[in-house]
Amino acid sequence: MDPATPPGDTRRSLWRLADPRSLRWKIAAGVAAAACAMALGIGLLVHRTTETRSMNIGRADALRELDVAEAEFSGARPSGSPRSEYRTGDEVPGHLLDLLAAGPAPVTWYDVSKPAHGPSMWAATKVGGTPIAVDVNMISDLFSRQALDRHMRYAALATLAVVVPLTLLAAELVVRRLRRVAGTARRIRHGDLDARTTGRGHDEISEISSAVDHMADALQGRLHAEQRFTADVAHELRTPLAGLVTSAALLPESEATDLVRDRVKVLHALVDDLLEISRLDAGVERAELQPVPLDELVEESVRRTGLDPRLTVIGHPAVETDPRRVDRIVSNLVVNAHVHGGPPVEITVEAATVVVRDHGPGFPAELLAEGPQRFRTGAAERGRGHGLGLTIAAGQAQVIGARLTLTNDGAGAIATLDLRPGQP
Repeated sequence: MDPATPPGDTRRSLWRLADPRSLRWKIAAGVAAAACAMALGIGLLVHRTTETRSMNIGRADALRELDVAEAEFSGARPSGSPRSEYRTGDEVPGHLLDLLAAGPAPVTWYDVSKPAHGPSMWAATKVGGTPIAVDVNMISDLFSRQALDRHMRYAALATLAVVVPLTLLAAELVVRRLRRVAGTARRIRHGDLDARTTGRGHDEISEISSAVDHMADALQGRLHAEQRFTADVAHELRTPLAGLVTSAALLPESEATDLVRDRVKVLHALVDDLLEISRLDAGVERAELQPVPLDELVEESVRRTGLDPRLTVIGHPAVETDPRRVDRIVSNLVVNAHVHGGPPVEITVEAATVVVRDHGPGFPAELLAEGPQRFRTGAAERGRGHGLGLTIAAGQAQVIGARLTLTNDGAGAIATLDLRPGQP
């Protein structure tokens, strides 16, 4: 094993190799079953053919011996011909007597009733009303057929010992290509829209690879169009928004003026969020890392939100991060917990993690499955999912190399910001 290979990756690779649900083992099992069925079919055919041939030769030998015995019994044996040992009268087995009584002579019978002496082929007829019978020992023929069956089994096992590893090797090539396509799809799912399979060939796997690549191209094009639209809208709104802010400041004090100024303030915050998202989408944001006391940073972020969650600090945590971006993440998480969650909202700061928890209905299933998406909010009147706050928090966490995890625990929603270095 390569010393640089992480133990977790090695264990996953070994598990994939030994996983009986893997396609490679299913292919190998199918090929092995087909090879066994073919070997069984050929073996049965050879066994039956050989047995039939042996029976025919045994009958022919027994009938030839019977001819000699009949001639000898009748006193017509040619001089110099070999003598035959035959049975007459009560020495003839009862089964042969039954066969002679039931049908025309001569008759034959394959006798396996005496395992100690081996099987015999009997032939019998009647000469002047007297039954005579001869037998031919066929134990050597039986041993030959048993040896043939044994060799066929050995040959089948040897064939399987070669075919199954070769099948696993061939299946591994197919599975490796499929795994590469699946890896590309997972990378696209996690946001790497530049991932491509670039498969070669003209088989079905190449068609799947090409389809995944085309899907990624289309998805990337749509996402870039959405990002350009967001950036264009944000920049186009800046000029009229500046005019609205100035005009609202010149209005005489009244209840209507306060309402207008409040809506202008909300619009101004929305445009600022859109501009921030457009910068995150463009990938131009760079973190400015510096050592900061995390507890003081979170306390200041909470204070600026104007909200009053329960804050718990364990120890005196300090991290190296971008304080402005952490402030943005924490404030968005706290506001989101108050707006879409339920009281009480609790914040726990320990080591290099910040946990924001509420006691509301929890994050929607779509959010947990797909992640934060812009222009989607948990409020029923504005569709499903979440809006810009969590989208910005996730984007800023990516910039500073932190990990933002959203989960539910049955009693509410939990957002965990892990600021330890090297987070995926």
